[in-house]
Amino acid sequence: MKAFVFPGQGAQFTGMGKDIYDSNPVAKKFFDEANRILGFEISNIMFTGSADELKQTKVTQPAVFIHSVAIAMAQSIQKPDMVAGHSLGEFSSLVANHTLAFEDALRLVSKRAIAMQRACEMNPSTMAAILGLEDHIVEEVCASINEVVVAANYNCPGQLVISGSMKGIEIACEKLKAAGAKRAMPLQVGGAFHSPLMEPAREELAAAIEATTFHTPICPVYQNVNGLASADTSTIKANLISQLTAPVRWTQSVQNMVAGGATHFVECGPGKVLQGLVKKIAPQAEVSSM
Repeated sequence: MKAFVFPGQGAQFTGMGKDIYDSNPVAKKFFDEANRILGFEISNIMFTGSADELKQTKVTQPAVFIHSVAIAMAQSIQKPDMVAGHSLGEFSSLVANHTLAFEDALRLVSKRAIAMQRACEMNPSTMAAILGLEDHIVEEVCASINEVVVAANYNCPGQLVISGSMKGIEIACEKLKAAGAKRAMPLQVGGAFHSPLMEPAREELAAAIEATTFHTPICPVYQNVNGLASADTSTIKANLISQLTAPVRWTQSVQNMVAGGATHFVECGPGKVLQGLVKKIAPQAEVSSM
């Protein structure tokens, strides 16, 4: 069985999407439609913009989303048996399995990006990658700190990203190194994504999600908040709302997709990060890019 997986923020690069825009008329329509919906030429920034321009909040998340959806939907001959997306990528996955219309999903992604930026400005915060420790040790250390600091991204065994206040992340990195972490690296991100500090953004996005039409999917989506398959639109909607303040359970998602029959994971979007993570989680699986 084939699983389509979609990357999140951080996968962007200058020139992203230019090849498929020039070569595939179906894909081109998605970029042109996105320019119209957003009210600015995001395709020009994607194709020729600088790295700094691509880091703009209103650009980064929509850019990765547009690229991912255009690639997946332009290949009409291939249909997924299941889908999943890493953080932002979950919105791309919901277009690929026909739960969300492209226009509706893009508007949600744009609102999500701006709401997250506002939350970051309210509470300066950050994230850090922790390598070489078991999840429960990272969780225990975070729980012992009298600051906001939580496990945010369960990327693969031995690789967990934590999220929280500036002070909380600083203390956690020191303690986790002392506990035996191979590396504890603060990340260059705008704030503490997938933590309680994103609550203002969650509340803002929740209203928009509730007002959006969700359609019956053509295949299940394995959602970030619990790593489980969902095909019921009310469940998908509730999980998507919870996503901003809950951890991304990518390891569990991939494990459950394999248990559900996935043998081939196809990464749809910029980069190859998810292929690397899948190989660490499920070495027996076939991985490729679209």
